Amino acid sequence: MKLILFDIDGTMLWTDGAGRRAMEGALTLVFGSPGAATYRYDGKTDKQIVRELMREEGHDDGGIDARLSEVLDEYLVRLDRELARDEPQAHRYDGVLELLDALEARSDRILGLLTGNVMEGARTKLSAVGIDPDRFRVGAFGSDHESRPELPAIAMRRSHESLGVLLDGDRVIIIGDTPADIHCGRGVGARAIGVATGHYSVDDLAEHGPAAVFADLRDTAAVMQAIDNA
Repeated sequence: MKLILFDIDGTMLWTDGAGRRAMEGALTLVFGSPGAATYRYDGKTDKQIVRELMREEGHDDGGIDARLSEVLDEYLVRLDRELARDEPQAHRYDGVLELLDALEARSDRILGLLTGNVMEGARTKLSAVGIDPDRFRVGAFGSDHESRPELPAIAMRRSHESLGVLLDGDRVIIIGDTPADIHCGRGVGARAIGVATGHYSVDDLAEHGPAAVFADLRDTAAVMQAIDNA
């Protein structure tokens, strides 16, 4: 049995900046500034994004914590609005549904999520591109912990609590598009598979020592084999 944990943004889908626009709007409303335009969101949790951006703007952690829930609530409202716009923007990457189907067909594979998105934002983004959030039987989200390396253990615990499946870390596979995805599970012994559909190239990701790296997820058989071998 293996637990397969998918990242969302840059791995399964792309929102064409909808998430960033929603967050910048929420930060501007609550804190008066969207933060630095050069700040990289990828690989970060939503709470981490708020904290790091607002620290750079001179806010202390106490003030950030006091308004963090307000920012995230406003972010979710704005995310819904951004993704409901008429012009095409969010899209699902080729091969994702086929891979999910192939994994669901295996009784020894559990589909899960490991994402920096807060849970409600994750569901909104997945639904916007035609992926049913309820396909994923286990999830660990940015709303569970601000630090991404804490999320694999949360997912493992939930697989035990909700499914009765107790797994060692080397039975956990994390699929993602950033170095943060590759590194976050190492504390529990999880394996990682990189996919270069985000901002990082195959070579960039390979430097961080994942079990495998793919340019995209279109070759279902090859990715399934990598999961088996990881």
